Amino acid sequence: MRLPQSLTRFLFARTVRCFLTIGLAIPLLGMVPVSAGAATAQLVCTPGNLRFGKIVVGQTETLLVTVTNTGQTSVTVSGTTASNSEFTTSDLTLPLVLAAGQSVDVSVNFTPTALGWTGGAIKFSSNASNATLPLEVAGTGMRSEAVTASPSTVSFGSVAMGNSAMVPVVLENNRSWKVTLSGPQTTSSEFSMSGPTFPVTLDAGQRVTLNLTFAPQATGVTGGSLFVSNPGLTIPLTGTGTTTSSQLTITPPTLNFGSVPDGTTATQSINLSAVGSNVTITSSSSSSSQFVLEGASFPLTISAGQRVSFNVAFTPKSSGTISAALSFSSNASSTGTLEALSGIGTATQYSVNLSWNASSGVAGYNVYRSTASNGTYSKISSTLDANTAYTDSTVVSGQTYYYAATSVNSSGQESALSTPPVGAAVP
Repeated sequence: MRLPQSLTRFLFARTVRCFLTIGLAIPLLGMVPVSAGAATAQLVCTPGNLRFGKIVVGQTETLLVTVTNTGQTSVTVSGTTASNSEFTTSDLTLPLVLAAGQSVDVSVNFTPTALGWTGGAIKFSSNASNATLPLEVAGTGMRSEAVTASPSTVSFGSVAMGNSAMVPVVLENNRSWKVTLSGPQTTSSEFSMSGPTFPVTLDAGQRVTLNLTFAPQATGVTGGSLFVSNPGLTIPLTGTGTTTSSQLTITPPTLNFGSVPDGTTATQSINLSAVGSNVTITSSSSSSSQFVLEGASFPLTISAGQRVSFNVAFTPKSSGTISAALSFSSNASSTGTLEALSGIGTATQYSVNLSWNASSGVAGYNVYRSTASNGTYSKISSTLDANTAYTDSTVVSGQTYYYAATSVNSSGQESALSTPPVGAAVP
């Protein structure tokens, strides 16, 4: 059946309008990338969200977030608001102008007021292309910590670019039952962890040590955290990358112990200082066992500008001048730092003083010695001694001697050895 002529014209008109609409859509689609580029966020947070883990109700944990202006023009941050009062910000004076490419570090605090999980967002208001920048935050309130960390927060201080610093952290199970640790993660590539293989099961009161390392990839302050998903433990981490090379210095540069009797110990102190940026000492060694570094435990991180003191002990085992070096291995540019050591071992002179009661009608006395009470005795007095005392200065350390005396009359007749013999142990 043929359609009426009027209806045919109507359908044609609709079809023409449809083609016109499609033709107009083509240049509009070509403009989409321009509109999308203008919507790119100018103000960004690093990291994009904060996970606080489980915190005891009433206590506060602080994590660091970096707000950066990634645009080509300056941005004025005019305010911050939090959707949950348990999360607050600090270290931010408003209004704050950020030049193109400039960043600011903001401390975010979590203070739970009730048990259980809670979350929210902190919003930064500005005149940036994205006028409102949300930072998602979350944490959990708890009655007590199943596992504690010592230290509970880690600050690596200043570390030179290309170097790294390591801080050991001890995790302890506070429960009276076993706790399994799993899922450790760091929130920044500049922080890493080494140590045991997870999962790790701790008995009641048992501890495990994690080694946390900061290797800066850029200058300035970097914030992050180590999060252990079970039991929900967060350890805040901060470090500062610098262009200044680190140095490890020792004062005084040499130690001279002077004369020290063999078998005894003399001590002197040394100071180790970090210059420029933090220095992590991984080990020490002495070229002689007669010189020992006391009280040091490695790895040890010394903050830039700080110093630590230790004692060096000298225990000579023989007589004469003894020289050695104490070396330290570290991440400082002055690796293999040496401390020169010297001392003189002196032999201790021992003597045994003897005395006895006088006998009548004698011209003098002879003194005899043996290394066994029932052994053979040899005369050690070179001449007849009219005195009733004698000093034996020929003894050796660590030996026991036995002594006896005889009396000689004017006719030269000598009596038998006195009994019982007298023993003397030389130290």
